[in-house]
Amino acid sequence: MMRSASRVAALAAALAACAPATRHAPPSTASSVSALRFIGEQRIAHQAIFMDTTLGGFSGLDYDPARGRWVVESDDRCTRNPARYYEAEFDVDASALHAVRFTGLHYFLNADGKDFAATAAGCTRADVESIRIDPLDGSIWYASEGDRRYNLDPFIRHATRDGALLAELPLPENFKVHQDEERGSRYNATFEGLAFAPDGRSLWASTEWPLYQDGPVATPQQGALVRMTQFRRDGRVLRQFAYPLDAIPAEPGPGKDAENGVSEILALPDGELLVLERATVQSADGVHTNYVRLYAADARAASDVKSVPALAGARFTPARKRLVQDFRKLGLPRVDNLEAMAFGPRLPNGHATLLFASDDNFGKGQVTQFLLFEVLP
Repeated sequence: MMRSASRVAALAAALAACAPATRHAPPSTASSVSALRFIGEQRIAHQAIFMDTTLGGFSGLDYDPARGRWVVESDDRCTRNPARYYEAEFDVDASALHAVRFTGLHYFLNADGKDFAATAAGCTRADVESIRIDPLDGSIWYASEGDRRYNLDPFIRHATRDGALLAELPLPENFKVHQDEERGSRYNATFEGLAFAPDGRSLWASTEWPLYQDGPVATPQQGALVRMTQFRRDGRVLRQFAYPLDAIPAEPGPGKDAENGVSEILALPDGELLVLERATVQSADGVHTNYVRLYAADARAASDVKSVPALAGARFTPARKRLVQDFRKLGLPRVDNLEAMAFGPRLPNGHATLLFASDDNFGKGQVTQFLLFEVLP
């Protein structure tokens, strides 16, 4: 780890104590979500270049109402450029998503003030999967899945708007990596989603797949359970509940891959969490098809499982969920690997917008797309 747990906790606590009492800007969060109305789509050309970096791998984004700009994070593991995020402007209205313009570039920095340097083998210390703007002061929080292959734990970090490290939250033991046994975080399947509570005093983190001790991953025959964890700004766990992940919606071809997991979350003032489930199924000819669904999870009657060491075999009440949007029913030519989700500016009728972005994995067979929706309360 970059710092001792005690130093990290002390610094995080100090930051929490010093957090401003007023918001950075009025939030664009919807008060509730009953359904979505599709507005429009924009795509970015494959391997487009901006400020000498390759655009793509977008797995996190967020909107800053104070500046009228977005931040868009790439999960490039430094195989092309150092770990980074961009600033962007989106030209939107109630009828279309007209244009996407990238306007700035920032690198995530280590404790020594250096970036995660790009090498032929990539970087082993950052697989950034989500980014959020702090609603209290406009700083940045981001989450990484870590890397089980190198015994690197996942993390949630706090940074300045320029990417300089401020603090790292201390993690509960059950999220840590254990190379020698199957417990803790699975490879490439931990902190995929991150969201601030509407008041900015806490934030939620979601795992993509179950922890080893919480049971098997989803299959076409059955779903799985993942943990949603509410952290105080100093890292203290306030609450944790089990979210029931769907079964994979189709069978893969013989010997081919299939998966389903949580790729992003958002918190609503009414207590629900928006949960983006993204499944990928490989056919016999090797082609991958994405199945993406947006759910609203109600955990008000769910058990608090933060003290439950293993969900497998335990007795508890999981969250309830309702379907908000099945993306395959939009009638679009393609819905790719959607991994990013954030509320955007409000429309003239007062409704919030909701923007999604896909992670193309820098592959020729995928696309980088942005999908814009109106939120119907």
